[in-house]
Amino acid sequence: MTQLTNIDREKLLIKLLLELYRGQLSEGALLRRLRKEVLGLNQESYAKLVGVSRRTLSDIERDQGQLTMSVYAAVFKPLGLKPGLLPRSDRLLKAMTSTLAQ
Repeated sequence: MTQLTNIDREKLLIKLLLELYRGQLSEGALLRRLRKEVLGLNQESYAKLVGVSRRTLSDIERDQGQLTMSVYAAVFKPLGLKPGLLPRSDRLLKAMTSTLAQ
């Protein structure tokens, strides 16, 4: 696997977050891609890093099960992300992401 530079990691993170905000990528798919492409870790290693079972991580990446906020925060923390507030309105979220993309 090719090592990404810090700039390339940041560009990938922004690209994938915009896909998430536009509804093109689920949170589980985002986590899976960042785990693999940014950190280069398998599920077992990443689960140990964040303190969850491999099964829980697998469920999260498949968008299955119920997440507590503490688990949600823990699995995204190594990627530099934290839970936040987003508009519920698709129209407002699209307006926000189009502004960010400029």
